[in-house]
Amino acid sequence: MTEQNPQTEFQLMDEDQLSVELIEAQYALKDSRGQSNAKSLVILVSGIELAGKGEAVKQLREWVDPRYLHVKADAAHLFDFKTSFWQPYARFIPPEGQIMILFGNWYSDLLSSATHVSKPFDDSLFDEYVHRFRAFEQDLKNNQVDVVKIWFDLSWKTLQKRLNEMEPSEVRWHKMNGLDWRNKKQYDTLQKLRQRFTDDWIIIDGEDEQLRDQQFAQHVLQAFKDCPEHPKTVEQSWQQAPIPEALLNPDNAALDEGDYKAELKKLSRKVADALRFDDRNVVIVFEGMDAAGKGGAIKRIVKKLDPREYEIYTIGAPEKYELRRPYLWRFWTKLQPEEKICIFDRSWYGRVLVERIEGFASDLEWQRAYAEINRFEQDLTEHQTVIIKFWLAISKDEQEQRFKAREQTAHKRFKITEEDWRNRNRWDDYLNAAADMFAHTSTEDAPWHIIATNDKNSARIEVLKTILKQLKAD
Repeated sequence: MTEQNPQTEFQLMDEDQLSVELIEAQYALKDSRGQSNAKSLVILVSGIELAGKGEAVKQLREWVDPRYLHVKADAAHLFDFKTSFWQPYARFIPPEGQIMILFGNWYSDLLSSATHVSKPFDDSLFDEYVHRFRAFEQDLKNNQVDVVKIWFDLSWKTLQKRLNEMEPSEVRWHKMNGLDWRNKKQYDTLQKLRQRFTDDWIIIDGEDEQLRDQQFAQHVLQAFKDCPEHPKTVEQSWQQAPIPEALLNPDNAALDEGDYKAELKKLSRKVADALRFDDRNVVIVFEGMDAAGKGGAIKRIVKKLDPREYEIYTIGAPEKYELRRPYLWRFWTKLQPEEKICIFDRSWYGRVLVERIEGFASDLEWQRAYAEINRFEQDLTEHQTVIIKFWLAISKDEQEQRFKAREQTAHKRFKITEEDWRNRNRWDDYLNAAADMFAHTSTEDAPWHIIATNDKNSARIEVLKTILKQLKAD
């Protein structure tokens, strides 16, 4: 990227006029919530220490309505083997109409990690991280989160001058990433590294303080006003995947009750130990037709676990506050490194199942979601998380029998609703959607396991055996 002299690109505005325009644009963004042009804004701020990042953000807050400008400032997170780069920041992705400045972000984490590990990143690993970042940012943009990246630069000479003039009491606030800013070699290394990713960043020269602050504010103003055009329609016709035979003809063989109880006793203990003592995090996902036995299978998985060892998430329709964020956001915020065992009764696959079928997601949105989901799961599996995905399949006749049994059983009546009966009319649509889901999201590291049987006991035993097999604990 050719960095141009900002003085040839920008002219100073009257500060009162700049403030008025910023506030007007800020309120227009806030008031767009719920409209077709709604978006949120994430501003990534990074750069050389003492280049004026903090001062520029502080000045911006004086020019806008500070109640609607959120700033998150963090020390760098060194990359580790259990945390994906987006996990420390997932809960701070703002809902539509809001602005978040991330003063410390995945790029500053990369720079810190690349300059601090005992074995420095090679170029290919560094570039692979950048590639992942940009794919994540594009997914954000596709889901109405605009991402603006701003690097504050400063020459070595000016940096040293500002270090000399800095009050001793301020020194502790200026240890970005723990770097030694008196070390010319380290400064040059940082500049060389950041040039590997700042070709799509806005570069602000921090030499002139007044121009720096206005330049930052004017870029933010432009970001407030910009409404990027996203494709609304699919360019190619969709090729429906064939429906697996198992979904069309589930097995009717029943497991002997005595054999079931003996197997269950043995396997439930083995599964509990395998989940408890595995060094990795484990995510277990259940999808399938209504009444296919997801709840019963989950109950058997956790039978020998302490409730404090796991979380079960029952996923329904998103809440209003969740609808104002990217659809994966409510799962990003649940899957954190400290959550050892997470079980999902329905999941992020709702985007390509019920949302596709009911028209809650456009054709473009659900077709794009396969790649978004694969990237999401790949990030998890590459950071010590095992993802075990089950589709529980029963026949349509078996579902009807189970629905009627629920209606006639006092403690199960809560499980059956008018919507469940209505959904039976979309049976074939769900089979088609499931077939596409298997075809596009069953990967080597996160394969789908289809458990197709009308016998509840057989399904439960097969689920437990599959968990042990994928954990390599059988």
